[in-house]
Amino acid sequence: MNILVTYYSQTGNTRKVAEAIFSGIHHNQKTLLPIDEVDNLGNFDFIFCGFPVLHHGVPPAMNRFIKSIPLGKIIAIFATHASLRGGEKAITAFFEALSLAKGQTILGTFGCRGQVEFHLLDEWMEKPQERTWAIEAQSASGHPDTADLEDAQMFADLMLHSAEHSYPHGKTS
Repeated sequence: MNILVTYYSQTGNTRKVAEAIFSGIHHNQKTLLPIDEVDNLGNFDFIFCGFPVLHHGVPPAMNRFIKSIPLGKIIAIFATHASLRGGEKAITAFFEALSLAKGQTILGTFGCRGQVEFHLLDEWMEKPQERTWAIEAQSASGHPDTADLEDAQMFADLMLHSAEHSYPHGKTS
């Protein structure tokens, strides 16, 4: 199975999680690339796609990327976000990402907290409609941390184990 771990990252949080997922993959045929450096998805059987949650959703660059994945590929999606695990913004983004993948097999998702840039928190604290979320996001300081990255490695192992048992040749079709 040829595996791609790809990501879109603005602050480095998602890149850190992508690197942890990559290190959790115990296969020889694996590649780690930011989405803007991926040029041929046809070569990969399994694709891990990662992004930061932005405004409750998937960033436009990752939106386009997911839509471009060829039919029949196996996908796992991961995201970083400042809300608590299971928070509304993260869940909304995962549903959006899942709706973008048409004709692929999505094995799972992984969400991880990520620190927000302090200047953004300051801006959001000044906006009454964003203040509650900004207060919650402050507690994401220091994430992703060691435990988050270990969870990401375990997610990679679990997804590959599922793929190998459900699709032993790395293909869904």
